[in-house]
Amino acid sequence: MRLPIYLDHNATTPLDPDVFEAMRPYFLEKFGNPSSVEHYYGHEAAEAIEQAREQVAGVIGARPEEIVFTGTCTEANNLAIQGVARAHEDKDHFVTSVIEHASVLQTFQWLEKHGKKVTYVGVDEYGRVSAEEVASSITRTTALVSIMAANNEVGTVQPIAEIGRLCEERGVLFHSDLAQAAAYLDTNVQRDHLHLASLSAHKAYGPKGVGALYVRSRSPRARLMTHVFGGGQERGLRSGTISTPQVVGMGVALVRSKAVRVGEAARLRGLCKSLLETLREATDRVVLNGHRTLRLPNNLSISIEGVEPHALIRSVRGSVSFSASSACSTREVRTSHVLVALYGDDWRARNAFRLAPGRFTTDAEADAAAAAIGSAARRLRLTTASEVSN
Repeated sequence: MRLPIYLDHNATTPLDPDVFEAMRPYFLEKFGNPSSVEHYYGHEAAEAIEQAREQVAGVIGARPEEIVFTGTCTEANNLAIQGVARAHEDKDHFVTSVIEHASVLQTFQWLEKHGKKVTYVGVDEYGRVSAEEVASSITRTTALVSIMAANNEVGTVQPIAEIGRLCEERGVLFHSDLAQAAAYLDTNVQRDHLHLASLSAHKAYGPKGVGALYVRSRSPRARLMTHVFGGGQERGLRSGTISTPQVVGMGVALVRSKAVRVGEAARLRGLCKSLLETLREATDRVVLNGHRTLRLPNNLSISIEGVEPHALIRSVRGSVSFSASSACSTREVRTSHVLVALYGDDWRARNAFRLAPGRFTTDAEADAAAAAIGSAARRLRLTTASEVSN
């Protein structure tokens, strides 16, 4: 059976075959516990983890000892925010944006329930945060600012270097969720004035089930409280036996992504441009969401007036796979908080969906997907118009 064309790479990416081959031995022959360094098998696993730590650090301009491996990027976000809050009890204020990932927003909401104060900075119509507004939100009791590098829904890239500089000038720690950025954007934690940064493997053609948190060790040191208690692994911040295969895969995946980043970014921008042009030729009232140029190269957030995204997804399910920006449950369809922040709760927010090609998407697949989606959108609009007239 021919599988549907996959255009949901902002949700997850397929595992790169080279990454899988690097991981394979650590599932089978090299299975030791990396904490058992006194014997051959444990030492072998520990060396592999330290190599991966060096690889991840090298990709973002960090020191190896500043990389803490976690189970997911969500966990890394939680460790950064909760870790700072618990380590700085004398400071009760935090700053973030209204379009952050749920793992960030819900952690801040949890802090608010426990007596902390959080300022939620808004965005412009392109989903861009103002560095000046972030800076003006900082007070003498601000412990942390957390702004994602690039939005997963509309693709807008944030001015994190400018925000980081302003935070550093004010003596406030700055954290960024780099989940979407690692595969396609040039990020350097020193240049961008980052003190904490969360990373995901499976958004960069690596395995699911592993993430990492960069924790600056000096000038200034980012001080965190322990997240998971136990055997004291990962600098005592996140105890538990590390999954050697996943960590190895993350290191290789990020190195591989960095090596092909420039060429892939240019190619994917071209694919997204072609997708948008084909859709606009196929049907009218197609609008691009997010920033026109300052965006992830593989993200195409679109709204088509009169076309409901979930109906569109169902109509092409056998040929194309992509995501709606609204969340669908058994009881209701909930409009994305990101799109509402940009456009309010109108048709543009409700009708948003995301096409995200990736490393293995071909030109022919992109053309076929656009044709299928365009044709389905025309049919749905005609059906809707007919139902309204009747």
